[in-house]
Amino acid sequence: MQEGQAIGGRAMESMTGRLLVATPALKDPNFDRTVVMLVAHEPGGALGVVLNRATEVPVADVLGDWSDLARHPAVLFEGGPVQPDSAICLARMRHPIKPVKGFHRVSGAVGTIDLSVNPERLRDAIGSIRVFAGYSGWGAGQLEQEIEEGSWFVLDALPGDAFVDRPDDLWPMVLRRQGGMMAAVAHFPPDVALN
Repeated sequence: MQEGQAIGGRAMESMTGRLLVATPALKDPNFDRTVVMLVAHEPGGALGVVLNRATEVPVADVLGDWSDLARHPAVLFEGGPVQPDSAICLARMRHPIKPVKGFHRVSGAVGTIDLSVNPERLRDAIGSIRVFAGYSGWGAGQLEQEIEEGSWFVLDALPGDAFVDRPDDLWPMVLRRQGGMMAAVAHFPPDVALN
């Protein structure tokens, strides 16, 4: 989607490559305290992967040839509730300027990689990967509506956000680095009733 293209009757820039950070107001258990990287945002909808929901399934058990490139923790991640039997792989390239077959840039050095490509051919080009089972998807205008309702903060991503060693810490980490009132949200208790 091009900058300024109309979505839902008003102009909106593409949010591809940005982070959706769940606000405490978001009550959907699929997205409680999640950080989602949008890998596509177009007039027809949006697609992203949850960056901070690690499973205990090793990448080696599912995609053995790719496991050497998986960043610690080298496990599958729950990318979202849509098509949990499918896989999306994010990769961080060592040299983001050089075009690489099978790599689709999302933002800077980070993009999706085609898992049908032989990983040996990409070993020198890829710094690390993360594999997601399923994805998070929104129809036309749905994500924009959720943002307007206060369900998501839309924030800039850093190149390492998708590959942090401690994914459980990503939600508060992203909020704290914003400073001000946004940093205070990082300390919001998971269940206000217990506070």
